[in-house]
Amino acid sequence: MAFALLAMVAGCTTVAPPDSVLAVPAQPQRYAAIVVDARSGKQLFEVNSTAQRYPASLTKMMTLYLLFEALESGRVSKETQIPVSDNAARQPPTKLRFRRGETIDVDSAIRAIVVKSANDVAVAVGEYLGGSQDQFAAMMTTKARSLGMTSTSVRNASGLPDGSQMTTARDMAVLGMALRNRFPQHFHYFSESDFMFRGRLVRGHNDMLGRVRGVDGIKTGYIRASGYNIVTSYNADGRQLIVVVMGAESARQRNDHVEALIQRSLSPMAADAKTRLMYAGQQPTGSALPGLPEP
Repeated sequence: MAFALLAMVAGCTTVAPPDSVLAVPAQPQRYAAIVVDARSGKQLFEVNSTAQRYPASLTKMMTLYLLFEALESGRVSKETQIPVSDNAARQPPTKLRFRRGETIDVDSAIRAIVVKSANDVAVAVGEYLGGSQDQFAAMMTTKARSLGMTSTSVRNASGLPDGSQMTTARDMAVLGMALRNRFPQHFHYFSESDFMFRGRLVRGHNDMLGRVRGVDGIKTGYIRASGYNIVTSYNADGRQLIVVVMGAESARQRNDHVEALIQRSLSPMAADAKTRLMYAGQQPTGSALPGLPEP
């Protein structure tokens, strides 16, 4: 599988034309990014990709991975009703705002987690599949290890703040590729930007959808401790990329950066070029990207 290859590839970084500057929308201590060719597993770009970061709602990608597994095994169907406990309903926004005793079907739950990043629904799914949020978090961490996500520890199904819930940009790329490769029949959910629930249109947060031709998911995330995170899938013209950006100072700057990384990764001129990083609030560093030889 492509995601298995990622661990074996030292990779070479693809960057812009000679002597260009790459604007990084984050502070150095928060920023992490990686671009991977999802067909070959080749690493095309990376900065701090193995540094520990808070995943925020990127955590919900693993919640969905386990829910897709439950669908595949027949444990649940898309019509299965998931009860929303008082604990789930009490989660802070973003959420769908359930009342005591209400349920949500699995199909709607998937859309609520992908599109709305609904914390109440993510916790309800975790409690349903794991028996409790703690048990489900342990299941998520075990699954992460089995996928090769060696630096990920999960503490809840939603990604809400927990000082012990950590991951890396590399691990998020592994998970993004695993979702595409393992569940191609369900991957279409990640391309949805809105859905109907109880007669109202629920709009999503992933503004990369429709912005760049070929982008077909996957997930955004934000908590104050993490900054603005995203895992993006690109699939067009015979190229498949997974792009992870973590720690951006705004969603707009994060999205601009993802678009720039996609363009650089698709450029045939990039392999022989040199670039310099300019972090938020800094002047150009005067040094090439980490790991890049000077030409």
